[in-house]
Amino acid sequence: MNLFLTIAVVHLVALSSPGPDFFFVSQTAVSRSRRQAMFGVIGITLGVVVWSALALAGLQLALQRLAWLERLIAVAGGLYLVWMGLKMLRGAFKAPATQGEPVQVLQQSDWATLRAGLLTNLSNPKVVIYFGSVFSAFLGDRVSVGARWGLWSMVVAETLLWFTLVAGVFALPAMRRGYLRLSRWIDGLAGTVFVAFGLHLIFARKG
Repeated sequence: MNLFLTIAVVHLVALSSPGPDFFFVSQTAVSRSRRQAMFGVIGITLGVVVWSALALAGLQLALQRLAWLERLIAVAGGLYLVWMGLKMLRGAFKAPATQGEPVQVLQQSDWATLRAGLLTNLSNPKVVIYFGSVFSAFLGDRVSVGARWGLWSMVVAETLLWFTLVAGVFALPAMRRGYLRLSRWIDGLAGTVFVAFGLHLIFARKG
């Protein structure tokens, strides 16, 4: 039980720390709709399904033994984050919408939003580091198979609940009205964060 509580707290701290996943969900919710944001949340949760399953299967050992794989994941993820950031920045520099006209960002279908959420999570440097080191460190040999899959289910559920809350908050009318006034700044900030995360991931070197 102590292990479950510990990982629940650690995972909540990791989720609440702002990063690409948070910016993606919040920006989608405030600029489009709660429905669109929820498709993004499902995509992010599917990414956590993948990373947590890999952690259970020995992700930490794989990354330690295959340095080129870790580097490949980092570069590929960084390129995707930069691409997403540039799309947001391009939207920020577009002419503002006329009064009463809704601002639309990242024009795409529900399934495209789900895919974008999934790819954002899979390319998120925080997620790779977290599941490849911090999360894996708690999964020693003494943890039973049943407990491991219980932890996997808990982490997935916690992720879904957290980002559902984020989507709900940022989809509130007051948040959306604020976005209509500050859309360029918000999109510009989100795009800059994505580009910065991506470039850091591409050019970072282990000491």
